[in-house]
This record gives sequence, C-alpha cells and structure tokens, in this order.
Amino acid sequence: MPGWFDPRSWYHSLRRVWRRSLPLRTISTTVFLSTVAALAVGIAISLSVGTSLLDSRRDQLVTLSLNATTAAERAFESEAGAQDAEIETLVSAAATAILTAAATTSDGTSYAIRALPGQEIVGATVDSKSPRLDVDAVISPELQAAVAADTEGRVYSQSTGIERADGTIAPAIATGSEIEVEGTRYGLYLVYDISDTQETLSIVQLALGLAGLALIVLIGAITWVVVRLVIGPVQAAAETSRRLAAGELSVRIPVRGDDVIATLARSFNGMADSLRGQITRLAELSSVQQRFVSDVSHELRTPLTTIRLAGAVLYDDRDSFSPETARTVELLHTQIERFESLLSDLLEMSRFDAGAADMEIESTAIAPLVEDVVASMSALADQRGSELVLVAEGGFVDAEVDPRRIRRILTNLLGNAIDHGEGRPIEIWVDSDEHAVAVAVRDHGVGIQPEHLGRVFDRFWRADPSRQRTTGGSGLGLAISLEDAVLHGGWLEAWSAPGQGSCFRLTLPRRRGAELRSSPLEMPPPSQLEELRGSQQESDQEVTR
Repeated sequence: MPGWFDPRSWYHSLRRVWRRSLPLRTISTTVFLSTVAALAVGIAISLSVGTSLLDSRRDQLVTLSLNATTAAERAFESEAGAQDAEIETLVSAAATAILTAAATTSDGTSYAIRALPGQEIVGATVDSKSPRLDVDAVISPELQAAVAADTEGRVYSQSTGIERADGTIAPAIATGSEIEVEGTRYGLYLVYDISDTQETLSIVQLALGLAGLALIVLIGAITWVVVRLVIGPVQAAAETSRRLAAGELSVRIPVRGDDVIATLARSFNGMADSLRGQITRLAELSSVQQRFVSDVSHELRTPLTTIRLAGAVLYDDRDSFSPETARTVELLHTQIERFESLLSDLLEMSRFDAGAADMEIESTAIAPLVEDVVASMSALADQRGSELVLVAEGGFVDAEVDPRRIRRILTNLLGNAIDHGEGRPIEIWVDSDEHAVAVAVRDHGVGIQPEHLGRVFDRFWRADPSRQRTTGGSGLGLAISLEDAVLHGGWLEAWSAPGQGSCFRLTLPRRRGAELRSSPLEMPPPSQLEELRGSQQESDQEVTR
C-alpha cells in the first residue's frame, strides 16, 4: 500500500517503546556497550596477531634470502671465467641454487638479478628474473636504493603484492641483497607469496569474530536473565500498586527469600496493610457521616414542613401586623426557604458521596433549555440591574443529558453571575460541534483572585464570606454543579481575572459515554456586548425615524 511507511510515525513509535520499556533499554545498552568493547578488543588482538605473524614470517624470509644470497655467490664463483656461450647455463644454475636455498619452488617465489645503478659490466651480464615477475612494479625504488647503498651485506625487505595466474593480487614480501659477480655488483631480489600467512590471519580473525559474537549473545542472555530477576519484582510491585489503587485492598506482593527484593516486598505489604486499615476506617467514618447527614436531613423534613406551613400562614397575614412584626415574618419566610434549600442540597450531596445519584437521560436540545433558564432568571437579574445576553450560535443540536440536572447547573451558574455581576450585563453562550455541546456564563464583576480560583468548587466555600447573596444559596451550588457535570462525563471549568469578571464553561458530550477531547467554546468566549449595543442603537434610531 503506497504511503504505508511513515518515518516520523515509526520514529515516534520506537521512541515510545524505548521510553516505556526498562528491560529493552537495559539489554540494548548492555549489548551495545559489550559490542563496542568486543570490537575494540578484537581489533587490538587481530592487529597484534597480524603484526606478530608478519614479523615472524618476515624474519624467516630474511633468513632464507640470506641463504639464497650465499648460494648465488657460490654458484657464480664456481663458474668464474665462463664464456659468453655458457652464461645462460650459469644463470640457470644460479637460479636453481637461489630457489633451492629459499626452501620453496618457483611457483611460490620469484627472483630477479639486476645490476645495480652506476656499475660497469665486465663481460656478459647475468641479469635475469622469473618469467612472470614485473620487477619495477613489485620492487620499489626505495628497496632498490637501499640495496645499492648497502656496504654491510645486509638483507632488506618490504611488503608488496604480486599478481596471481588468475589476475588477483596476492600479499607478498620482497627482499633485496647485494651479490658480486666478477667485480660487478648486482641486486638479488626475492619475492615470496605469503598467502598462507594471510589465510592463517583470516582464520584467526574469523575465530575472534565468532567468539566475539558468541560472547555478545551470551552477555545479552545473561543480561536478560538478570533484568528479569530484578525487573520481575518491580513489575509485580507495579501491578500490585495498580490493583490497590483500583480498590483491591487484599492483594499483596509474593515474598520469596531474604534478599533486598524480599525486604522491599515485606515493607510494601506492611504499608499496604496499614493503608488498608486506614482506608477501611475512613470508609466507615465516611459512611457514618453520610448516613448521619441523610438521617438528619430526613428527620428535619417533618418539623421543617410544620414550621414552613406556620410561617406561610404568618407570611400571608403580614399586612395585618405592625411594621416590625411584618419584617420579622418576612425574614422568617426567607430563612425557612433557604433552610429547605440547604436540606435539599445536603441530601443531594449525600447521594453523590454514596454513589447513589441516578440520571434520567433524554435527547435534549440544549439551546431551548438555556433559553428557559434565562427566562426564569430574568426577574432576578432585573432586580440587580443586570442584562442577560444570550448568544446561541450552534447549540440547537440534541445531546443525551438529564435535563433536570443541566437546568440545575445553569441556574446555579446564572445565580452566581447575578450575585457577583455588579449590575453589569451577563453573557450566556451556547455552541456545539460534532462531538460536544458547551454553555458558558460570564459576568463582568469584580472577579476572583487567582489564589482563590482553585477553590470555587469546594463545598461551603465563598470568596467573600461577608458578601450578601441575592439568591440565598447554601454554598453547595457549584460543588453540586461539578458533580452533575462529572456524572454526564463532562467538564465544568472556571476562569476569572480581577476587575474583568468570571466565566464558567460547561462542556458535555453529545452521546452518553463518549470521551470529551475539546470544547466548542473558547475560555472565555469573545465578548459580544459592544456588537449587541451597536445593533440596539441602530434599531432605536430606525424606530425614531
């Protein structure tokens, strides 16, 4: 399939595997470092063995060349005074003596006899060479110059190469020495094929390579075993921790032996036992508290109902009382309603804490629901002088929600905005996309200090406890709203800046159980007040005309 290979994707995948797998990193690093070490040692040994073999072979061939030089001189001396017609026979005999002294055959060794530069040849020359030997190509000028300058009868050598019958180049060692024939100085050059030495070195290098490879594999296997011994308990501890975090408080790490790992396992198990006891006690205490709140709330319902009925009777007849008594009746009526709201909120929070909150999911158009809540809160907003501005751009798409809970969230958000909006306009946005629907409520009041913003969803917390609340809330509204949003798998987020007001954004998935990835609305959304005021002024001017 074209385009199936994406280098960047492969790189990120490999990087992810590398970062997540400690055994892979440990084994790979060990094998890599072992390979580098084995290569370094192997190269050092190979160079040392190669140098030793070459030096030993060179010393042997220098000795053979010295013997060949002596044999050549004797051969030529024994035939001193030979006629020109006998020179060829003399040279042939000397060549035989040279190759015999070199302890090899002409197939493995080549020779050349050449007059040294500056010599005056007396009589016939004895220059000769092996048939396939190219003297100028094999014997370097440096070696020839060293032989020409020699006065001590030494044998000189150099590394070179000779051409085989199949055209390949074989490694060789060339030696040069001086011989004297009837007063004329000649250079005797012998070229030895050392392919056998090269083959020996190749065998040694192959053995070193195989041994190094076997060593690396062995080190990798040993590292894997060691990593398994060390990482295995760590993985068991990680799995045990995960199960403990999931609520399986009875799981423990198996303890084997008395080593450090076993000590760690025993310490971990002791910690798990202690945590289990504390969690159990806290759970029992939380259960008692929840039951207490639920029981108290239920028990207070009956006397509260009686008090509310009696208060309602007094509230209906407040016009017949004196002004002081009438004011007292009105305060009583207000506080009874607030007390009843507080009991309802406490019961709802106890359901959340007990995990007993249920939902009635319906396919609901969010924008009309928001419009209903805005309409119900308009009278309260008018009392505080705040204008409610609704901007519904894409919120008419249905979402699977519990309308009662969403209405409660919006009522709480609008009530808070009216309380803290300082009589300024309040903007409500509704928008949606393929996956989510969002509602944002922003006021333009004093705002919340940055150090307090993280506590706005805490129970009974208020940024300014001395501030009078128009809606008479219990201090649980935002906490209940957050729980309602979480029940839907949604987000309830807060933004605020001192002097610029606050914004709360509710984001819900359109399908029950879907995972949210983003919100259709910015945080905070761009204000529409200036644009709306401009449109309103234009409409007023048209009406005047």
